[in-house]
Amino acid sequence: MSTPAQQIEALRREINEHNRRYYVDNDPVISDYDFDMLMKQLEKLEQDYPELDDPLSPTHRVGSDLTKDFEKVPHIYPMLSLANSYSVDDVDSWMSRVLEAVPGGDVTIVGEMKFDGSGISLIYEHGRLVRAVTRGDGEMGDVVTDNVKTIRSVPLQLSGNDWPERFEIRGEIVMPWASFDRLNAEREFNEEPLLANPRNACAGTLKLLNPAEVARRGLDAYFYYLLGENLPYDNHYDNMEAARRWGFKVSSAMTRLHGIAEVDAFIRHWDTARRELPVATDGLVFKVDSLRQQLNLGFTAKSPRWAVAYKFPAERALTRLRFVSFDVGRMGIITPVANLEPVLLSGTIVKRASLHNEDIMTTLGIHNHDMLYVEKGGEIIPKITGVETSQREPGAMPVRFVSHCPACATQLQRVEGEAAWVCPNKYGCPPQIIGRIEHFVGRRMMNIDGIGEETAAALYKAGFVNKISDLYDLTEAQLMQIEGFGPRSAERVLTGLDASRNVPFERVVYALSIPGVGETTAKKIARAVGNIDNLMTYPAERLESIEDVGPTIARNIIEYFEADVNRENIERMRRAGLQMQIAESAAPVSDALAGKTFVISGVFSRHSRDEYKALIENYGGKNAGSISKKTDYVLAGDNMGPAKLEKARKLGIPIIDENTFLNMIQPDNEE
Repeated sequence: MSTPAQQIEALRREINEHNRRYYVDNDPVISDYDFDMLMKQLEKLEQDYPELDDPLSPTHRVGSDLTKDFEKVPHIYPMLSLANSYSVDDVDSWMSRVLEAVPGGDVTIVGEMKFDGSGISLIYEHGRLVRAVTRGDGEMGDVVTDNVKTIRSVPLQLSGNDWPERFEIRGEIVMPWASFDRLNAEREFNEEPLLANPRNACAGTLKLLNPAEVARRGLDAYFYYLLGENLPYDNHYDNMEAARRWGFKVSSAMTRLHGIAEVDAFIRHWDTARRELPVATDGLVFKVDSLRQQLNLGFTAKSPRWAVAYKFPAERALTRLRFVSFDVGRMGIITPVANLEPVLLSGTIVKRASLHNEDIMTTLGIHNHDMLYVEKGGEIIPKITGVETSQREPGAMPVRFVSHCPACATQLQRVEGEAAWVCPNKYGCPPQIIGRIEHFVGRRMMNIDGIGEETAAALYKAGFVNKISDLYDLTEAQLMQIEGFGPRSAERVLTGLDASRNVPFERVVYALSIPGVGETTAKKIARAVGNIDNLMTYPAERLESIEDVGPTIARNIIEYFEADVNRENIERMRRAGLQMQIAESAAPVSDALAGKTFVISGVFSRHSRDEYKALIENYGGKNAGSISKKTDYVLAGDNMGPAKLEKARKLGIPIIDENTFLNMIQPDNEE
């Protein structure tokens, strides 16, 4: 039996790990409810054994989403978490405590939606946006102003003239379902891991270092709290209505409530109505309206006493399994899919849900025609969470994973060290061939307009395109034989094919469908190798020296070019006029930094971090994300992370400032 000290220490370790996965990695592995239960367990133990308290316990802090890539600033007012409740009774208890604490019990409550995204703090001066800061650890956050400026629902210049000269407004940056679906469709098309929910997608987008990509992803923002010295009203509701007039997006769900009965009715209404909203929500928030009463109620160490969050239960439905099908992806990976009797879940009809791989399917123990629990919670991607065995048909047999490819009947192979089964018939399996064609013509690859999934399949079935190089032999007469094609649509495809001859080499590399080589890796490979001939002939050790290319990707590249069909493809595309070398403008300016690996840390005054990364690459050097024995220099700015500083000193790696670096690439550089 473990001692209280051991229980407390174990809980702290577990909670800290979940904090890191949630706030830093944006990859949570447990639900919010389970996390809160762990925290409550730890709080109870620390209360029972105060002598075991620790100022660094997770009960004394708010989780952090800080990264090393943005300037960090302290919040003017701490961004504390709200206390969570999971039942109407919990909310009623909070309401009763508020009524007892306020003299006379005359309290108006404001009910609001709790949007599921990333908290943001915006600072306005003289009616203009001057700074946007993430929630961070509640005391300090990352400055993401340039990214937030791309969000159209964030006003850069306020309307009206009755706003304070300086104030802070807080809100939630969200990714609407429509944007999330589009982004996941792109990722599915590229056979990239799907994003679990809009919250994670939003958090990751806000931390991108490319504002243009942030703009493309279609984020939105809702605002819910105004702070400052000279606010126009003495209550929360009217202040938010004023913010609405100034141009801020304030939820129309915001409602004044009087008494426990109205609060309960608000919960009942939105438990159903939220499913029609265009963005993800995970609950409701209730706040005391009067700012004076808020002040008198005060705060606990972690949250305000004048507000509480109510979390919606995860939505779940029970429906019958019709059959399990097995999809074949572009890379040959076989994915089991549960085909279901249609069921309404979170506002959409669900008919299919991925079972991911054989291991997950086996763990669930699914039998033919089982009744399955399907859940979304805050997620748009349906997932099977369980089986109702009490309703299993007598004699029902377990669902077995296929042993041969459902498309070409080739015996499947298990990927070593992974859960995936793969069809090895890369160049004869129709879904793989069609998938590569569809990938090649995609917008972020060769951007050939007029060829989508159906057209790619039709071109293959007609015998016109069996490999990607066949696209450049297409004629108008052939295209006119495809159902739905006329002279204009045929001309559009031919025009797109012609324009693709100017697509940069790095996108050509991405379009080839080399396993493991995504968009970012393709760019780094292209810049490192310079041309297709080098890429086809580099040995493994040279490929592995390229940033983000490890042994597995290096092996994939070598195996790809060992196949005669791929080399033939390359030669035909070369003859067709595609770009097979890096453009001069993208090539290194010189080799002044050749063979040198840099790690960048801190905040700089003369160039941005992205600009320094580009300079390193342009002068033949390599960027790395973490310090190791292979690091040659650490380029350090202000506020360099203490962990990196300590590691660099321990390994004896030179730490240089930006002036020293600039003199390395331009010896005559002057300040």
